[in-house]
Amino acid sequence: MGNAKIRLKDRWKELQQTKDALLATNFYNFETLQGIIKAASISKRPIILQLTRSSIEYMGLPVAKSIAESALSYHNVEGWIHLDHGDSYELAASCLDAGFDSVMIDASEKSFSENVKISKAVVKLAEKYGASVEAELGYVAKLGQNTGKTGFTEPEEAKLFIEETGIDALAIAIGTAHGFYKEEPKLDLDRLVAIREMTNAALVLHGASGISNNVLYEAVQKGISKINLATEIKNIFMKTLKGLVAGNNEIDLRKVFPPAISSVTSLVLNKLEVIQHKVS
Repeated sequence: MGNAKIRLKDRWKELQQTKDALLATNFYNFETLQGIIKAASISKRPIILQLTRSSIEYMGLPVAKSIAESALSYHNVEGWIHLDHGDSYELAASCLDAGFDSVMIDASEKSFSENVKISKAVVKLAEKYGASVEAELGYVAKLGQNTGKTGFTEPEEAKLFIEETGIDALAIAIGTAHGFYKEEPKLDLDRLVAIREMTNAALVLHGASGISNNVLYEAVQKGISKINLATEIKNIFMKTLKGLVAGNNEIDLRKVFPPAISSVTSLVLNKLEVIQHKVS
């Protein structure tokens, strides 16, 4: 299971006690993975490597898992491999069979009872593997969805949901959305504190791309244990790459990709430093 020294299930407990968080980064190919791993290696911080269904289908499940595991081992980075926004029991099962350390089952758009039912089933399955399970409660707009719609996580519902499902981590809705924002959102940090006080699961912040450094750090101090980063990684990689290939006749990919990889490294390194409050 990756190069993890301890199970992610156990690491969550440590993070809650120390008011620290793990950065969870999505990768899409070898190059974005390389950029992420280099940042984790430089900072000597643990990292979660995330794969969505789209990335798994693009690279192939065994290939995607193998390159992530190899990268962690080669660079001597403590890390875990996680399914991000798993949309079915079957996908979660496939990832657990492949050796993922953690899976997310996202039934947040279903009714509360349906969300409980499917999340509980995945938790039961994951127990056989000693794997962590993340679920989502509330409305965190996905790419292309209405960011104006609200559906914040209610503390009492979060408590009930965690008790009924047995999940290890809960993605909560406190004002973020996936993708970039037209203006910086105002996170309901009081709601975060209330949820933290009523629950014992690790709390996850999705849609961290575009959130200011100070707000991210404050969210960690108030109870967030996992911060997801995806959109900014894709964006910085492609922006850098487009700038390089415009009017460039170079065909050697090994010369074209490194600056884009470096851009990802700089981005991820900055986020890791934000968590530790090394930058303002």
